[in-house]
This record gives sequence, C-alpha cells and structure tokens, in this order.
Amino acid sequence: MMKTFTELKKNIKTKPEGLKKIKVALLGDTATQFLNLALKGAAVDEGFDLEVFEADFGQVSRQILDPTSEYYEFNADYTILFESSHKLLSQYYKNYNSQHVFAQNKISYIEELYETIQSRIKSKVIYANFSGIDNQVFGNFASKVESSFVYQQNKLNYLLSELAVKKNNLFIADLASIQNKWGRNFMFSPSIYVNTEMVLSIDALPIVAHHVVSIVSSIEGKFKKCLILDLDNTTWGGIIGDDGLEKIQIGSLGIGKAFTEFQYWVKSLQKRGIILAVCSKNDEDKAKEPFEKHPDMVLRMDDIAVFVANWENKADNIRKIQNILNIGFDSMVFLDDNPFERNLVRENLPDVCVPELPEDPAEYLEYLYSLNLFETASFSENDAERTKQYQVEAQRAIALDSFTNVEDFLKSMNMVSDVQSFNTFSKPRVSQLTQRSNQFNLRTIRYTEQEVETLMSSENHHTISFTLEDKYGDNGLICVIVLEKKDPETLFIDTWLMSCRVLKRGMEDFTLNTIVETARKNGYKYVVGEYLPTAKNQMVQDHYERLGFEGKEGRWVLNVEEYQHKEVYIVSKTEQLINN
Repeated sequence: MMKTFTELKKNIKTKPEGLKKIKVALLGDTATQFLNLALKGAAVDEGFDLEVFEADFGQVSRQILDPTSEYYEFNADYTILFESSHKLLSQYYKNYNSQHVFAQNKISYIEELYETIQSRIKSKVIYANFSGIDNQVFGNFASKVESSFVYQQNKLNYLLSELAVKKNNLFIADLASIQNKWGRNFMFSPSIYVNTEMVLSIDALPIVAHHVVSIVSSIEGKFKKCLILDLDNTTWGGIIGDDGLEKIQIGSLGIGKAFTEFQYWVKSLQKRGIILAVCSKNDEDKAKEPFEKHPDMVLRMDDIAVFVANWENKADNIRKIQNILNIGFDSMVFLDDNPFERNLVRENLPDVCVPELPEDPAEYLEYLYSLNLFETASFSENDAERTKQYQVEAQRAIALDSFTNVEDFLKSMNMVSDVQSFNTFSKPRVSQLTQRSNQFNLRTIRYTEQEVETLMSSENHHTISFTLEDKYGDNGLICVIVLEKKDPETLFIDTWLMSCRVLKRGMEDFTLNTIVETARKNGYKYVVGEYLPTAKNQMVQDHYERLGFEGKEGRWVLNVEEYQHKEVYIVSKTEQLINN
C-alpha cells in the first residue's frame, strides 16, 4: 500500500541511523515545500537520507544559469526540475505570435539548462514532464491545430523523451502517465493552487514522490531484478492438479482474458531483462504441463529461469531460487493469490516484496501498474539474454555436483574471457553493471553512460571490461575495472565489480593478473585497492587480503614487482586466437 503524506512525514521523524545520504536539489516554478517533505519520506523507505536544497519557486533559470548561485554551492548529486503545466500554459498565452513553435522553443530552453548543469557539476537531472491541461479552446479539434496548447504540450512531452534518449544524465519523471492513471481531479486542486501555488494535491504527493525516488533508487543500484510467480489462480485461472489442462482459464474469453493479459505483461518484463522464476505448490510435471502443451499460454518454459514446484513451504523454495540466482532477496518480487502464502513469505523473508494482490484477477494488472515495481535507469540489448544466462547457470550447478573436486570442474569448463578497454559497444552494459552490482562491488561507484564515455577518453584512467563464456554458454560482460593514475608509481583501483553469477571460477585471480599486467606495462610499482563497506557488499570485505594485498592506512597495497602470476583456468580471447 502507498503511504499517505502524513505517514511520509512520520518517516522523516523516525528514520533509522545509517541511511545512505544523497544530496538533492529541488527547483520548481511553483511551491515545492510539501513535495520536498514527500520526497524525504519516500526516500527513507528506499534506504536513503535526502539532504535537500530547495530553491524559492520561480528561480529555476537563475539558480542554474548563475555560476555563483546557491545551487552550485550545494553541489547536488541529483537535480529535480519541477516546472508545472500551469506555468507552461501561462508562458504559452504570452507567446501569441510563436505558439506554433512553442514546444520547440521550450525544449531548447530545457536542453540549455541541462547542458549548463553538466558543464559545471555533472548532477544527474530528473525532469518532471507535463501532466495534461486541455484548455478547450479548440475542443477535440486541438490535435489537428499545430498552434493549440494541447498539440504543443503533447509535442513537448514527446520532445522531452527524445532529449532524454540523447542525454545520458537526464531522466524523466512521468507525471503525464501518473495523471492518466489517477485522474486530473485527483492530481490537482484548483483552490489549493490559487491559494498556495501548489499544483499537486496532498493525496498525489506520495505517488509523485515514490516515482521520483524510484528513479534515484534505480540509479543507486536498488531495484527489482526477479519476479517469482505462483501458478494456480495467479498465472492462470483454476487449479491445474484438479481441473486439468483443458479447464484452466487462459485465452480471450471471460476471466481467462485477465490471465492472458497478465502473462503478456510478465513476458514483456522478461524481454526487458527481469528474471522470471516459478514457485508453486504442485507436482512438477503437472505444473509444467500448461507451459509445454496449452495453446493459449503466453509464457513458455524458455521464459522461466528457475522452476520450483513441490509441496514444501514457499519461503524455503524462494530461498532455493535465491541460492541458484545468487541475488539479494530485496531484489525479488513474489506474486501469489493466496493471502496465507503471501504472509508466510513476508514473515520469513521480510526483504522480498510481496504485493497484496486484489481478490479479483481482473484487477491484477491495474494494481501492479500502480506500484511501479520495476523501475530502471538503463537498458541494453544484453538484458534480453538474462533468462538464458541463468538457465545455463543452473546447468553449471548441476554439472558441478558430478565432479569430485572443483579444480577438475573448472578445467572442464573451457572458459574464455574477452578483455577490452571500454568502448562504444560495451558502454551501456558497463554503465548498467555499475548501477546493478551491489554485492561484489568494492567501492560501489555508479556511472551513467555519459560518465563511462568520459572515462573512455580520460588520460588519467585505464578501463577494462571482461566477458566470460564456457562450454555451457556465454555470460556476457561480467566484470568492470576502472584504474586511476594517482602518481607516477601508483595505480588506484577506483572500481572493481563483478557479477555474482561467475563467483568461484577463478575470475577474481584472472582479473588481478590483468590489472597487474596493465600496471607493469605502464611502469607502475604499486596497485592500491580500497574497500568501502555498504549494507550489501560484506562478501568482499576481505577481498584484497585474500588476494595478497598488504593493509596500509585503510587501503590495500600490492607490490607489482613481487607479484606472482596466479594460476587460473581461464584464457583470454586474444590468447585463444594466438594458440589456435
């Protein structure tokens, strides 16, 4: 359930110690004091403590264009620009002679603000698009009149999306979609606006704040990666064990339509890169039958990364799924129609997100849409391969059990890594890994695509990406290294992160061999590492010590000349080509 504005204010007063602090600037052309409070309260639920610089309303241009402004002195990690549709309409009225190019002029202004910010502080910018106002000057004919406000506002929102595609540090808070969902009368109160300059109603504030904070959270690496599905009366109507294949409800008739459309939504999530798993109380062969044989099933076995169907309790089965996927419980969403099963999982696995599905399956999708569970700040073509990669990982786990020792298993894997500097092709995936990786991440530095591009051309950095493939399949790009030149003798490991899917295969040693080789080629005597603890990266707290680094004044130092090359069962693609 979405918290009320009052509950969000209580969050601020009762927030726990140790939350990650993030600096946010809030600039608007209307009153934003209550939005400020809602953002702070929503951030607490996501594990963040926002320090907010809130400019007086109407100072957006001054704060951004003046290099000596308080905004630049604050140096925000994130800048939220909240320009309202009501002020937009006022600007439109005042530009009578250029209304036909109003949207284009406005987008040029927004781009100027963005570029000015990026040239000075590199803050990530979240811009709220424009919820609809139909001033009824042209009625329904407005969509055919280029100079109408409705036409120009729709065009402006489209141009905003186009701009965000081109600008890696620009993200859109989609107020237009929120209003489409909740309605204009819910979002906006004329009397409150006239008397207080607030354009968002008290009831709408938590929803808008949740959406904005979700963007921040996803950039900071906190988001949902996995959707776990119950089957009977969740994925299809009816009970497969009792009703049989022919009588479960899927298709285009009656309530079956609701389950089919639900499956299309789930399939779209899978195509976007969300891992799908099944957790069902069923005989496994019965549970799999609709996926394999029912003509109206949208989801098929190839879409499911991990399939668990038995008669054990679902909390234990979700633990099994988590063990196979090796991701955090807080990145999982579990959908089940049964209140008992939902509460069981909530009590035993409190980090798993368990939405309170409506009793009527016809309401499932609209309810899930409203939760905005799967916010993301990035997307790459590699995401579509994620299910296959986890399916192959399950095969590896089974294969390992057939070997008497791990060394023989690793030798049998025929592992090959493509080692390259960051490039245009790898840039989206590198950025995405920095945002997604939380456990094996020594310093947890996040990079947008624009920041990755800056590193690519930096004379003070060496960048290295690693893929890993073996006889079972290709894991894709799984490791990212950023090395910073500290002085003529020292190379500092700014970023070392790795996908947990490839742990215990010697990738850590192979990576260190590569880092040391880079240091030697460039004349460095020392490689220095640092571990910055977070709530999730305890698994690497002794990483440098295990690899032979010596602890000195809070950092870890490796003597390049004394380093002994570590034996691994991974070869570089370059070495493979030479040997062949």
